[in-house]
Order: sequence, then C-alpha cells, then structure tokens
Amino acid sequence: MANTLLNYQVLERLGEGAGSIIYKVVDPTTKHVYALKHVVRVDPKDIRFVEQMEEEFAVSKQFTHKGLRRCYDLKINRSMLMKVAEAFLVMELFEGRPLDSRPLTSFPDIIDTFIQTAEALRALHAMGYVHCDLKPNNILRNDAGVVKVIDFGQTVTIGTVKERIQGTPDYIAPEQVNRRPISVQTDVYNLGATIYWALTNRNIPTLYTVNRKGENSFLVHAAIPTPIELNPKVPLGLSNLVMEMVATQMQKRPADMDQVITRLELARHVMQKTLTPPPPNTDEPPAPSTSASK
Repeated sequence: MANTLLNYQVLERLGEGAGSIIYKVVDPTTKHVYALKHVVRVDPKDIRFVEQMEEEFAVSKQFTHKGLRRCYDLKINRSMLMKVAEAFLVMELFEGRPLDSRPLTSFPDIIDTFIQTAEALRALHAMGYVHCDLKPNNILRNDAGVVKVIDFGQTVTIGTVKERIQGTPDYIAPEQVNRRPISVQTDVYNLGATIYWALTNRNIPTLYTVNRKGENSFLVHAAIPTPIELNPKVPLGLSNLVMEMVATQMQKRPADMDQVITRLELARHVMQKTLTPPPPNTDEPPAPSTSASK
C-alpha cells in the first residue's frame, strides 16, 4: 500500500468498489480525514469506471443532506498522449459498514435503517436525481445506527433513458432492464428489493436474472414469495409494503419516498405498540380498611 496518494497520507485501505480501491487518508496540512477512491486504468474498458467517478462527483458535490455521502474533489491524471491513466475521488469519510457485510437482525433496526435510507433518497429526488443502484452494499450504517447512502456513479436526472442496461441484477427494476425512462419509482423498486433481502435473506427474481436463465417473461407478481411467507415474524404491513414497492408495473408502486416513509413509520409504530408492555392496571378497587368500625 502506498504511503501517499495525491497530497494525502494513506492511513488504511477501506475496501474495493467497481474497478477501484478506497482508502482512508488524511490531509497533512489541515488534518482533515477523508475517504479516497482510486481507479487505475489498466484496460481500455476501465474508462467506464473513471466516467462513473466523474458522474458521481458532478452529483455528490452538491449534497447537503446528512444521509448522502458528499464528494469534495476529483483529480484525473493523463499520460503523455492525453489518455486517462488514473483518477482520484476525494469523499466524505463515514465510519460505517455496508449492510451486506453486517446484516441487520432486529425489525426495529431494519425499519429505522430504511426510514433513514428513504429520507436520503427523498432529498436526492428533490434535487432532480435518481440513484439507480440502491442495494445493500451502497447503504452504510455505523455502530450508532446512523445511515449513509453512497455510490452515485449510475445516478441520472429524472426521466433519463440510459443507453445501456445499468444496475445490479438482484435489485434492478424492470424499466432499467427495458431501458425505459428512469423515475423516482425506480429507486422505490431498488429500495424494496433491498428491504426484501434484509427481511428474508433472499433476493427477488428480477427481470434481468430471469432472462439470464433463458425464461421468456418476468415472474408474475403473485409467484414471488412474500416476506411474511418466508419469515413469519415479519409484520404484515411491512410485508405488504415491500411487495408493492417491487411491483413489476411502475404505477402499482408507491409514488414517491414520502409514501414509503409514511408506511415504514406506521410499521414502526405498530411494532412499538406490540413490543411495549401495557401499563399497570390502575382501576383496581382500593384495599379494604384494616381499622375496626365503631
């Protein structure tokens, strides 16, 4: 591991992303600590990873919401022939772990995590963007339960029709596979597929994964086991919400993150009532007096 990258001192290697390595670094002058994504272009096709870094920087440098990871700087080094050789993206450091490396085990934690996720996505949508690649690996959660949404390399403006299929197979929405206009309901689907995974430890069959197996059509909605069928402990309202979020037809999904948040908060309220013991009965008759009557 290099001791320095750009003008930053490397403290540790945090992990790997799409064609990249991410480091924890410190600015020796200001002592500010950052996450630094580094891409080295080994193959000509690796240019797509640099392009995704450019897209991420263009979007995330605007962020102010606490649930969206902000980027601060992008540096691209070129060879003598002006070809891109490597790129560096300086990002906000968040000391959390992706959900797929430490799955949630309690329903209160699951609901709270995805309320925070939906709030972050709502802020992104208010800016006119759709994440397009929401999945467990792109949601970080720290030991205090604080959530941060990351990786905006596939993010586009609402209404975009992408030139090629982009997304993660187990979480991708049908309109992404069919290359139709992207909407906020695309993120609703991606989030629903992620909650489905968190509740059941299984992935839903998506249009992409089904077609890869040689089948001709997407599995009908009713053929997908519901979360409560796979895990009877899942609250019914939460199970119903998830199935609506992953509806094949976009118009059958919740219209936006406001609706998702409201339903998740309702599920949390119902669960809290279930888990909270009833107050002691104060309507019992008073104890009889022990004094003798005159």
